[in-house]
Amino acid sequence: MFPVETISAKMLDYYVDRRDSLLIDLREREEFNKSHVRGAVNIPYEEADGYALFPKDKILVMYCDRGGASLRLARQLARKGHRTRSVIGGFEAYRGRNLVISS
Repeated sequence: MFPVETISAKMLDYYVDRRDSLLIDLREREEFNKSHVRGAVNIPYEEADGYALFPKDKILVMYCDRGGASLRLARQLARKGHRTRSVIGGFEAYRGRNLVISS
């Protein structure tokens, strides 16, 4: 088993604007377009499996709706040598200052 570091939703703000991190929103595009964490890129979970270009030089900080999908993908990528973080409770738990809401 590859250990994956889990972080609280509150910790997401710590990774915003860091050059050594990439925030990845695994939710569907419609959900991402409604609201997301500032600076996050949207790669829906269903598409992430075939996505081969995750950078090895960055900490991959992933969140989904509630935390299950991001934990699964974080484990898969950790097996491939990536440094990963998964957000406990997912986007549902996020109440931080970097929330982007589209109208």
